[in-house]
Amino acid sequence: MTNHIALFEPLMPANTGNIARTCAGTDTVLHLIEPLGFKIDDKHLKRAGLDYWDSVDVRMHADLPAFIESIPDLNQLYLVSKFANHDYSDVDYSDTSKDHYFLFGKETTGLPEPFMRRYPEKAIRIPQDDSHIRALNLSNSAAIVIYEALRQQGFPNLERSHQYENDKLK
Repeated sequence: MTNHIALFEPLMPANTGNIARTCAGTDTVLHLIEPLGFKIDDKHLKRAGLDYWDSVDVRMHADLPAFIESIPDLNQLYLVSKFANHDYSDVDYSDTSKDHYFLFGKETTGLPEPFMRRYPEKAIRIPQDDSHIRALNLSNSAAIVIYEALRQQGFPNLERSHQYENDKLK
């Protein structure tokens, strides 16, 4: 079982770099759906991901249909959108025999409306107060969702923090 984060036409290199760092730390595959709003060698992208890029399985897709075509089981696709009716925390991601794909939209416009209308049952949302903000930050949203999936899966293959040799915290 593998978890996947997919970014539809990301615009901001810092968001993508931060998400890449989260993917490196959680053994999550990162899918980038073109066109990107930056060059993959952008210095801001590298700075945000620091030296973790070698630890990330990054897969490029020419467009949204190419990404959808790459998913073996569309039942495991989740569209993250503030316009969804179901909260991300109400979905069962615990089946570790299947991959889980979390698709996030462009920072400015989200996922294309015609695409969302085609798959409304796959849409999940992170609750927020829309009277104060338009949307949560993309990298924060990706971290919230992937860690909920990992929590339900028992944090597979993630090591616990090493304790201090003298255990100074006790």
